Amino acid sequence: MHALKRSTSAVLILAALAGTAALATATPASAASYHCKTSSHSVDDPSYNGPDSDNWDFDVTLCAMRSGATIYTTATVYWDGPYTAKNRSTYTFNKAKFQLQTKRSVSGTDPVVKSGAYTGLEYALEHSSGYGNGSYSTGTLKYPAGSGRYLADGYIQLDWSGDGKGYRSPVLFTASPVV
Repeated sequence: MHALKRSTSAVLILAALAGTAALATATPASAASYHCKTSSHSVDDPSYNGPDSDNWDFDVTLCAMRSGATIYTTATVYWDGPYTAKNRSTYTFNKAKFQLQTKRSVSGTDPVVKSGAYTGLEYALEHSSGYGNGSYSTGTLKYPAGSGRYLADGYIQLDWSGDGKGYRSPVLFTASPVV
């Protein structure tokens, strides 16, 4: 009988210790994580009139995270370009950029509190895979926000080679959730 009680006690003690260890290694519920939104837009290449497909299909994921009193925003651009893009290489764009914005969420138009232009997008687009696909990640904007609610927003601007028109109208995407 004493052996059974000792065994039961030992099992209960081990279970309690295991539960304590699990709690000690668990991630805190308040750990910061990015809140993201992906949206899409298709853009026609105005410099090409041939028989092949010439659209660039973009998916942009905009993300925002609050960690304490700091807001972090970032974006990733994915594309499925025309398979003929590899043949035109660096002749496709004069310039291309992704404009990442950290905005304060207010009623009406959200004001930009920090912004960054990522011109590396041009190189990435012009050096797509053999099938015209690729991706590009911006850096991360860091903003000391304090109180308030914030979000990530952004757009692509393209200056097509050979059309003489400079940057076209921004290609807009859906902002991240508010953090």
